[in-house]
Formats: sequence, structure tokens, C-alpha cells
Amino acid sequence: MTGSSSSKKLIILAMALGLLMSSLDNTIVASCISKLSEDFNVFDKISWVFTAYMLAATSTMLVFGKMSDLFGRKMFYMIGIGMFLLGSALCGVAQSVDQLIWFRVIQGIGSGALFPISFTIIYTIFNDPKDAAKMSGVFGAIFGLSSVAGPQLGSFIAEHFGWRWNFYINVPIGLASMIVLMIALKETRSERKPKIDYLGTVFLIITTVSLMLALEWGGKNYAWSSWQEISLFAVSVIVGALFILVELRVPEPVLPLSIFKNKMVLGTSIICFCQGVLMFSAITYLPIFTVGVLGHANSNGVLTPMMASLIAGAILFGFLQSKFAFRTLMMISMLMTIVVACLLVNVGPDASSGYMIGLMILLGLGAIGPLMSVAQSSIAANVDPKYMGVSSSIVGFWRSIGGIMGASIMATIVNNNLNQLILDGAAKVGIPADKISTLGNPELLMRAGGTIPQEIRQFLQVALAKAINHGFILSICVGIIGVITALFVGTSRLDATKKQESTAAVHV
Repeated sequence: MTGSSSSKKLIILAMALGLLMSSLDNTIVASCISKLSEDFNVFDKISWVFTAYMLAATSTMLVFGKMSDLFGRKMFYMIGIGMFLLGSALCGVAQSVDQLIWFRVIQGIGSGALFPISFTIIYTIFNDPKDAAKMSGVFGAIFGLSSVAGPQLGSFIAEHFGWRWNFYINVPIGLASMIVLMIALKETRSERKPKIDYLGTVFLIITTVSLMLALEWGGKNYAWSSWQEISLFAVSVIVGALFILVELRVPEPVLPLSIFKNKMVLGTSIICFCQGVLMFSAITYLPIFTVGVLGHANSNGVLTPMMASLIAGAILFGFLQSKFAFRTLMMISMLMTIVVACLLVNVGPDASSGYMIGLMILLGLGAIGPLMSVAQSSIAANVDPKYMGVSSSIVGFWRSIGGIMGASIMATIVNNNLNQLILDGAAKVGIPADKISTLGNPELLMRAGGTIPQEIRQFLQVALAKAINHGFILSICVGIIGVITALFVGTSRLDATKKQESTAAVHV
């Protein structure tokens, strides 16, 4: 595994661009939903533009990770970025919302390859695990930054150039990434003919999609107790059980369950799930709190310090991995999750801008940012190199599942609390009974706060603040789970030497 320093830099730059594109497109479209609705004159299907991408990316992440273990990193990275670019170009020329949804599926499938394989290549081209850990911090920062910055960037592009450019912009960047990797990245693969776990792959995708749909729709499109929700959860449980049975019997399982026997791998998966709950809840509700409750013109004052501190946290903890055990760094992150969540539970409508900025710095630097690098390194250091691809995908998979579950459960908590608070106090401020359900929409104060009478607006701001406060109790709970989990992951830390990969070697 040798090569020039300049080649490594080119490979890292190319993969960074690919990771930036795929993670941006996970959130960038959410900001131009209204313009999509106006263009296509369709409102009931628009949410699928976001949901289709999310489902495709998450459900294929583990599959691509495993395929890269079997057939080589370069091949499946190229397949992934090729599908992503094809989907992006097709999305840009879509003539109907149905076309856009299906093209987003293609784009999402490509994205499912880029995240895990990017980190896998990083751990393969660096002989020293400490160098790989530092670089994983940079890549983790890129992923975290794009996840938070996506809505802002997407809104800017849609406003000044049109929503289609949110997709077109990917094409030249992605082509540059592909060309660089085709030239600079070389690969030596094993001569052994691998066996593909087709049945396990199908069961994994069905389980993931049904679970994610149940979480995405629960409390919004359908009541949690509805037959649709019960059916989706039942499918995920039954097919999930079949998936486990298949994985225990096949020679090359798409998800080797044996890796979860390692306490660090299992613990990191749980902690990434907890991180996803906090991260997606914060990204969803802090902008609503800033604009709807605090009355700011936009959420930049909250998201910008969160982005900057998240980058700093990911990079800083990437360097700290060479000094401390993974358990110590995870413990710090989960304790900060509890601290920040407790502060979010108590923040009120009178919070100053300085206080909110300080809170966002704590959130990015201590709670969300650290695990962007630590999680990848902890798993990479504790699995057989032949499972490096699928193990790298585990981090993103559980973070996504945690994020969807956290945002969905928090939405239910916030909406129920807000409706109850409005119902209890409506008579005192003169809100008519037929307006209560309308005013119970958390985004109302963001869109039409200035048109609501002052007394009613102040009442709604206090009610919305309390409802969001109650929602962040969920983050306290997952933070406690994370702290307990971190106590039992073991004392593993970065090794001074790196085991050689037994299946496919990537070099420059």
C-alpha cells in the first residue's frame, strides 16, 4: 500500500466532494418543497421527494458496504457515484412529481454507496490508524456540516437560480470526483469468487423500508394505532426475523451478525442511534423555535454556530482519538448530550441571542460533532478488515434510523403538547374553537407570525416553546442510554499498527 502523497490528497479531495454531494442532497431538497409544489401544482406527493431519497439511501447502505467488501471499493464507489449523477441529472429535467420521485430513488441508491465506501477507503489507504482517524474527523465534519447546511444552501439556490439547480450542480462536481478516482485510485482484489446473499439483501431492504415508513408516517400521515402503522411494523418485525435466520446460515451474509459480538461495535451502533435522535430533532425543531418562538427573521443565527462548532468537534475529537480510549470520548459526547438536552428543555421565549449561540456551540462541539469521527474509528479498529465496508456503513445506518425515529417521536410529543396547551388556554386569549386545530401547526408562527394579533401570538409563542421543551426530554432519555452504553463498550483504542486487509487492497 504505497504511493505518492499528492495522489492521496487527490483521492481524499475526490471522496470529500462525493460525500458532500450525497449528504447535502439528503436535506437540500427540504428547503425548496414549496417551489416544487408550485411548479408541479401537486401538494400531496411532494413529501415523497424527500422520503424516497432517504429510504433508498438508508436501505442500500449496508448492501453497498458488503458489496465493496466482496468485489472491491473502487468498483462500487464508481457505481454509486455514477448512479448518483444519473439521478441528479434526471431530477433536474423531471417533468412531473412522479418522475422526480423515481429519479430521487436512483439518486438515493447511489448515495447509499458513497457514505460507507468513502470511510472504508480512508481506513485502507492510510497505514497509520491515527492518520486515518484524523482524516475521518474531517470527513465526519463534512457530513455533519452538509446535513445542517443543506436547507440553507438549497433555499439560496432555489431562490436565485431555480430548484432544478439543486440537482444540476452535482453533475460537474461528481464528474470531477469520478475522473480523479479513476486515475489515482488503484485496487488489488482477491481471486476468490464471492457468494452473494441475495435473499438476505431482499429481506434487509424490506425490513428497513417498512420500518422507516412506519416511523416517517407515524403520528403525521397515520395514527400510531392505525392499521397502516401496525401493518408496517409487523412487516418489519416478521421480515426482520427472517433476515436474522438467513444471516445465521449463509456463508457470506450481507450483514455479518458476528461483528455485533464485539462490545465496541454493538455499543457504537447504539450510541450512533442516540446521536441521530438528538441531531435530527435539533435540526428539525431549533429553526422552528428560533423563528416561531424567538421571532428571528431566519434560523441562521442558530444553525451557523452549530455548523461551525460541529466541524470543530469532529476534527478535534479526530485528533483526540490518538490520546484517549474510544469509551472516554463517547462518554464525553453522551454526557454533553444530556447537558445540552437539559438546557433545551428549559430554554424559553425570552432567551437572548448570545445564550442561544452558546447553546448551539455546546451542541455542535460536544454532543453531535465528536461522534462524526469517533464512531467510524471505533468500529474500524474492532472488526476484521474483510468486513471494513459493511462495518463502515453501520454508523450511517443507525444514525439515520435514530434520526427518523427521534424526529417522528418528537413531532408526536410536540404536536400533542401544543394542541393541549392551546386547548387549555384558548378561551383566555379569545381563540375561537374552530381555529384551535389550525393554530396547532408548529410552523404557523414561522410563516404567518406577523399577521396574528399580538396577544394571541405571544400566547402561541409560549405554548410552542413549552411544547418543544417537552420534546427534548426524549434527547435526555437517549443521552442517558448512551452514557450507560459507553460504560460497557470496553477499553479499546487506536492501535499503533494496522492489520492488512485480506480481501481487497486499495492503494495509490
